[in-house]
Amino acid sequence: MHKLPFLLALPLSACTAETSAQPVQGGPPQPIAIHGQTPGHKCRTAGTDKFIGQPGTARKGSAIKRATRAAVLRWAPPGYMLTMDYREDRVTVYLGTDRRITKISCG
Repeated sequence: MHKLPFLLALPLSACTAETSAQPVQGGPPQPIAIHGQTPGHKCRTAGTDKFIGQPGTARKGSAIKRATRAAVLRWAPPGYMLTMDYREDRVTVYLGTDRRITKISCG
């Protein structure tokens, strides 16, 4: 009976907002991604207009991810529900019913 409060608090321990670093052998500590941020990756949509109208393929997705400097690529087909959390390291590629790219946005 006394285990219930412990079990309810256990999942919350994963939600701490502390930053930390992992030591790399022979080098300085490396930052860890926390709460939707990957160090060194901040999405930028400048120059992505060339992808609009092209087929939404894995190859195009990789090219968009490189062009935007995002760490995370998210596809958004028509009618697909997306989370509203903001991630500066994520690029979202919207597709039309014909599976062609209609919009590219960060967050």
